[in-house]
Amino acid sequence: MISIAHAQTAGAAADPTGGFMQLLPMILMFVVLWFLMIRPQMKKAKEHKALLAGLAKGDEVVTQGGIVGKVTKVGENYVSVEIAEGTEVVVQKPSIGLVLPKGTLKSL
Repeated sequence: MISIAHAQTAGAAADPTGGFMQLLPMILMFVVLWFLMIRPQMKKAKEHKALLAGLAKGDEVVTQGGIVGKVTKVGENYVSVEIAEGTEVVVQKPSIGLVLPKGTLKSL
């Protein structure tokens, strides 16, 4: 038979790093997610906000739905876009996805 003294283990030694090594993988995952997902998304949102702030009458734009036209009126929340001669649609400002270079509509 095994005596009780041999079956017991030594007392747990104190961790010299204070448990930091257990948290290190979670910290590293957060840092990787920050640089691969969160930071680029914040940068893209900032660029889109600047695009909307610089929107002016006469700009040629593409909406997120794929409609191409020329801005005729810019409001606080809405933009009027002329998609054909005499045909205007009103879209929400955040739905503007891209401002095209001048003269792009003539080449289409």
